[in-house]
Amino acid sequence: MNIKDKLTVSAAPHVHDKTTVKNVMWNVVLALVPALIFATYYWGIRALLLSLTGAVTAVVCEALIQKLRKVPITVHDGSAFLTGLLLAFNIHAGAPIWLPVIGAAFAITVGKQVFGGLGNNPVNPALLGRVFLMASWPTQMTAGWVAVKDSAISGLNDLTRIATDLQSLSPKAYELVTSATPLKVAQTLRDSSFVADINAQAGGLNLSGRIFSSLTEMETLKSLFWGNIGGCIGEVSAFALLLGAAYLLYKNIIEWRIPLFYIGTVFVFSFLFGGIPGSEISMMLPFFHIFSGGLMLGAFFMATDYTTTPLTKKGRIIFGIGCGLLTIIIRLVGGYPEGVSYSILFMNVMTPLIDMLTRPKAFGRVKK
Repeated sequence: MNIKDKLTVSAAPHVHDKTTVKNVMWNVVLALVPALIFATYYWGIRALLLSLTGAVTAVVCEALIQKLRKVPITVHDGSAFLTGLLLAFNIHAGAPIWLPVIGAAFAITVGKQVFGGLGNNPVNPALLGRVFLMASWPTQMTAGWVAVKDSAISGLNDLTRIATDLQSLSPKAYELVTSATPLKVAQTLRDSSFVADINAQAGGLNLSGRIFSSLTEMETLKSLFWGNIGGCIGEVSAFALLLGAAYLLYKNIIEWRIPLFYIGTVFVFSFLFGGIPGSEISMMLPFFHIFSGGLMLGAFFMATDYTTTPLTKKGRIIFGIGCGLLTIIIRLVGGYPEGVSYSILFMNVMTPLIDMLTRPKAFGRVKK
């Protein structure tokens, strides 16, 4: 038999399994279903409508652009649907319906198709879309938060724990804990002028310290874990996101290093530096930062994107630590109460450098 009939010479990889782009993308969408169910339960049908609007817009935009580019239309692989869904998960339930439409269109057009489509984008398209919306319509993105099931947006539902009558004691403090998200409450309490004002209104009582301490009490942490707090659609429940993450880890769709070192870094540095003057350092403070905002969504569903994260194991550890450091720095000293999106985007840009620095040495190579 001719040797040509036995061997096929081709580029790597030479070993294949049954994993496909379509399989991966739709499995990630499936993993996000628990969070979508929780969001719909807590905020109603509008959360579902905004999520589907973002997903459908992304699919339509990708199909149109691929048609114009005269390349095969690949929307069936689920990548565009996932991008639009993740974009919508970064918008709150009280946002106008046009916001996820514009965000998803930008994410697909500028964040993905401009670079040649799936696998060529240098940064996560959904996060790029969110940052675009934040820069263009900051009011719509950061105002109009919707409370869940008659609960305070901040999760501080039992106001008697903070003061006998918070509204009469300090109107500013009352407005803060009833109309702001947990991370916004924490950020505001680091403003020395605001703290001095509410403490003065309270007759010298350390009201700011008591409010901040209440953020780490078990009742508040339960609200954060189960989803009984305000925030973006995809932030609603740490429990629901962990269910989805466990499924992806079980299916070997995501790798554990980035989420572990991302969340672990936030845990350590929030414990060391996450308090405010006048409040006691609590062992529960790191859990507040882990369960608040988009950390769970970002760590498991965005920072693990194949295209925009390092290839090497050491590189993924560096990537996760970098995301964690940037997130906690932005949360504690930055102008925004949340830093997940910006931290992941910055580390996406650093990925080629990380890959270069952590590239393994060729076996048997002799230094000249």
